[in-house]
Amino acid sequence: MPRARITLGTWIATLLLPLLAACATVPADPKLPPPGYAPSRITHAERPVVGLVLGSGAARGFAHIGVIQALEANGIVPDVIVGASSGSLVGALYAGGYDGRALEKIALEMDDSDVRDFIFPDRGFVRGRAIQDFVNRQLGNRSIEELKKPFAAVATDLQEGRTVVFNRGNAGIAVRASSSIPGLFQPARIGGRDYVDGGLMSPVPIRTARSLGAEVVIAVDVSRKPDNTSVIDNIIGILDQTIAIVGRVLAASEVSDADVLIQPDLGETARFDFEHVTQVIKQGRTAGEDAMPGILDAIRSKLKP
Repeated sequence: MPRARITLGTWIATLLLPLLAACATVPADPKLPPPGYAPSRITHAERPVVGLVLGSGAARGFAHIGVIQALEANGIVPDVIVGASSGSLVGALYAGGYDGRALEKIALEMDDSDVRDFIFPDRGFVRGRAIQDFVNRQLGNRSIEELKKPFAAVATDLQEGRTVVFNRGNAGIAVRASSSIPGLFQPARIGGRDYVDGGLMSPVPIRTARSLGAEVVIAVDVSRKPDNTSVIDNIIGILDQTIAIVGRVLAASEVSDADVLIQPDLGETARFDFEHVTQVIKQGRTAGEDAMPGILDAIRSKLKP
């Protein structure tokens, strides 16, 4: 059966991975405690703590799946996972026990009608509850601290304009907050405050991984260079270009702190291009394999005596 075409409307409803083909019978649990932050640092006596940072990038975030596959193929097991925006969605599922192969299978089974989360415009065109419920279903209604691997999602406090880290509580709401692109998604309301896309302040949240104990940071940057070759003549193109400009500037302030920076060659693949899933995953896997010597060297260099 041919894969259904992913329309712009579906992107607006889902941001990155509807993934609902695997979303079966577990109801989303609204009784989970709200997401929050608790100081926590992972330590190992015999080896360095490895952190995997998955950056923001909407549809370009499919490349994260390929990087995860490359790490698995070479026996690299991250101890902590941190994600922003689309990276938070992939990261939450990975931390919850989905391996690279399972993530790819789910991504390839997307259907155009899986999620309908449109609302009458009210601080956004998409409510975002569909993403929240999907994540909680897939994780069996486990809170962040109950996942198989330590995980954190970064979001932006809309009132204060600061980065907020969620590493406990409701994983679905944390991902929803981290993925809520302003103007398209309603801000996520948590504890009387509004939260929006984590990529606005920290598109590749390497410092967050360090704060959680990561001694070797593998960071995946899927941002796109601003397009200077064509006329931008629609609102989605303007939004994509704006995010690309801001994201490149902000990412530059953090990526130098990574031990290994992986930047898949995604060309001009747009944030809103959901038609080339297989290709983007493959490019992520290739980039992960190419980075493997550097990853192994970084881990060896920090082995403890």
